[in-house]
Amino acid sequence: MLIRGRGISRGTGSGLLLVSPAPISFLSGVDPATGIIVEKGHPKQGACIAGRVLVFPYGKGSTVGSYILYALSRNGHAPAAIINVEAEPIIATGAIISEIPMIDRIDVSLDRLIEGTPVTVNGESGEMEYDGSFADA
Repeated sequence: MLIRGRGISRGTGSGLLLVSPAPISFLSGVDPATGIIVEKGHPKQGACIAGRVLVFPYGKGSTVGSYILYALSRNGHAPAAIINVEAEPIIATGAIISEIPMIDRIDVSLDRLIEGTPVTVNGESGEMEYDGSFADA
């Protein structure tokens, strides 16, 4: 199934979905050396974002978050792609400088996406190929 949204950062990335219902802060929320979410109390604490298509509503925290995304990319622990409800400047900038494909404003609610589903994100066209079923709304 083809899901449409808005392209933010060019490129194509494929992987299994990692879906977070909560915003993510990359500064002190994700370890740039491992790609593991370390924010205490975060619903995805302990999950590794490396090579996954990371879905979360929006970013939070400091502008240093853009650099953390870049460091994740340099360390080989970046997500394969990012999907947000609404891209904000910190995450969008980090995705662009790190060459991580990114889209937002998709035409399906994020809470309907099922974690572990294989997808391909095209940051230029703003589309995602979704190879699974959806959770009930």
